[in-house]
Amino acid sequence: MRYSKDHKQETRERIIRTAARRFREDGVEATGVAALMADAGLTHGGFYAHFPSKEALVAAACAEGFGESRRRMRKTIEQRPPGERLAAMAEAYLSAAHRDHPGQGCIAAAIGPEIARHPAKTRAEFTEGLRGLVETAEAALAADGGDPARAPQAVATMVGALILARGAADEALSDRFLKSGLEAVRGMVPKAG
Repeated sequence: MRYSKDHKQETRERIIRTAARRFREDGVEATGVAALMADAGLTHGGFYAHFPSKEALVAAACAEGFGESRRRMRKTIEQRPPGERLAAMAEAYLSAAHRDHPGQGCIAAAIGPEIARHPAKTRAEFTEGLRGLVETAEAALAADGGDPARAPQAVATMVGALILARGAADEALSDRFLKSGLEAVRGMVPKAG
């Protein structure tokens, strides 16, 4: 049975969305193609009709995951007035909800440590996603009267604090990582008045 181009594209997008979620929840290496395809409601055999390799899917999932994060962050900061935008971004990023639900969160904190061991092409896609997060933080800092050059520091602080918070088995320590990261990012914006 032949499928339309639209059907094939919709199926490909479903696989990518499922992979982005599963990679964030379980990690890239722990997610097998067969389980991922079953989660997407498809057979394992259909995978290679859409991707030449799992690595190609990892790169596509990075683009999808970062795109989701960036859209969420932009929406969050646009709802706040200048002077509060970077703080809004950090509050959402360094929340207990984000910590506790990695499948719905930022792909940088979820799979960043794994990506360092992947081929250059996958790391290049991941890097583009990081650039997008930095650009979002730059816009927030500029609107807040802060120095946009501090955007990489803000992103690194948020991602690092979230990784540590997720890794800590002690909830009180985990909460302290979130709070410390939030305070550090808030300190990057000059106080009004």
